[in-house]
Amino acid sequence: MPINDITLSGGMRADLVQLQLVAALQSRTTERLSTGRRVNSATDDPSAFFASQDHLSHAGDLAARKADMGEALKSITAANAGISAITGLIEQAKGLVTSARSSTTAARATLATQFTALRTQIDQLAGDSGYKGKNFLASDTLTVAFNEGGSSNLTITGFDASTAAGGLNISAPTNAWANNTDLTAATTELDASLVTLRANAAGLSSNNSVISTRNDFVTAMINNLTAGANDLTSSDPNEESANMLALQTRQQLGIATLGLANQSAQSILRLF
Repeated sequence: MPINDITLSGGMRADLVQLQLVAALQSRTTERLSTGRRVNSATDDPSAFFASQDHLSHAGDLAARKADMGEALKSITAANAGISAITGLIEQAKGLVTSARSSTTAARATLATQFTALRTQIDQLAGDSGYKGKNFLASDTLTVAFNEGGSSNLTITGFDASTAAGGLNISAPTNAWANNTDLTAATTELDASLVTLRANAAGLSSNNSVISTRNDFVTAMINNLTAGANDLTSSDPNEESANMLALQTRQQLGIATLGLANQSAQSILRLF
């Protein structure tokens, strides 16, 4: 029906406009109460809306970096667990060498065989100490980014924890340990391997500390950005509740006023 098909008096038209305005304000207030935000779209407050979106985007980017840091920490934890286990095996190997010094030739050969088995276990442990494709006991490296652009980062460098010459350099028994010089050489290599493990464990622990500190910092930044975004767009439930009560009162008054205006029109009927 065209808007001009029904003619309203000036008073009724004014009251209708007021009721329509109240209805629009009630709709906005209801949305604010239900969402908890006074800015729900760019049309509500462009400046606050886009500033809030920028904060949330920044927080989202940092959250992705935080996830990467968490994965790096798990890779370091896996490497440290491997180092601890390998250290235990090397201590066992040293015990075999010590026992061999006071053993017969036949017993030394048996102990040498056990030593060879421990070397195999060390190599397997080194190969199994990876996490999600990164193994710091197999010379892998990993660069961990701390900010969105990656300009702030840390590179973790692994090492070879196998018994190979390029790693811990633990040689296989020679001459079935028949000579004491072979035992002395084995002891020297085992002691050196423990030094290597401890040095690299210290390096990994340092990296772990740095990443943990940056992880805590990023968590604080994400919380701060999220809080800032909320401050820009959140509504005051007490204020909005008061607004709703005031609008309901205005609506009732508008309806009453519209009724009075309608009575003025009806008074004309009494002339007939």
